[in-house]
Amino acid sequence: MDQVLKELEDMDIGKIERNASLDKYTTYRVGGIADALIYPKDVLSLRKLLQVLKDAHIRFKVVGYGSNLLFSSKRFSGVIIRLDEFDDLEFLTPYKLRVGAGYSLVKLSMQVAKRGLAGLEFASGIPGTVGGAIFMNAGAYKSDMGYVVQDVTVLTPDLRIIKLENKEMDFHYRSSFLQSHPGYICLEAVLRLDKGDKAAIEEVIRDRRKRRMDSQPLNYPSAGSVFRNPEGKFAGQMIEELGLKGYSIGGAKVSEKHANFIINYDHATSEDIKNLIEYVKDKVRDKYQVELKVEQEFVNWE
Repeated sequence: MDQVLKELEDMDIGKIERNASLDKYTTYRVGGIADALIYPKDVLSLRKLLQVLKDAHIRFKVVGYGSNLLFSSKRFSGVIIRLDEFDDLEFLTPYKLRVGAGYSLVKLSMQVAKRGLAGLEFASGIPGTVGGAIFMNAGAYKSDMGYVVQDVTVLTPDLRIIKLENKEMDFHYRSSFLQSHPGYICLEAVLRLDKGDKAAIEEVIRDRRKRRMDSQPLNYPSAGSVFRNPEGKFAGQMIEELGLKGYSIGGAKVSEKHANFIINYDHATSEDIKNLIEYVKDKVRDKYQVELKVEQEFVNWE
């Protein structure tokens, strides 16, 4: 690994952090040490990086802000790639824009609101990147990325750059083509929005921010909603009816404010959080015969 990292440093592909502590790069604030964290500075650098890693048979994972990931406490033997430098924003027409995968989703929602563009109000409280949001088809308030994405430029497993139209992205509730084809990497996307009233849009964003602050445990590290809502039901309501609000394992706790949030309230380990997720899943299955689906991705648990 040291020899490969030296080669990459000589290639000047971007910032390289060795022995990166992943608790700094996930919203749960947990995780082990990765051999390296690399920020490629552009698409050419990313392709060079991936070619080197593939040739050397080194494991890698592309992440955004880590707002939907749960890394184990084990060492990640490989490279974590962040696309923070992929943060260009260009308005192609008054209602259409091109945005890089590393751009902040919250920042983007505020930028378009200032222009009186409607369609991204739902995203104003989602603490991820555009690329991560497209991967997860992030959403809220009965909307999601699938409603606003026109097309996505991706890097394929064989390092070709292609464009996928909205229909090809196969957006469904909290899922997309990218989840079922993990070798593809989102580079940028074109979003199409609608003309709206700036004051009305900003009022919606303010109202939803207040609702989040009132109903969600934003003062503790978490990864947002843990479970997807089953059809016709609310995961949080089922968990609350089971009396699990406040239930804890180690330093991880089911939020007393919102039962579908698990918080790192007292130096939780990754294992504390995962064990609590599994415990809640088991209790819901036993009571309701419902198999809850976890929104978060478990990484490095093999």
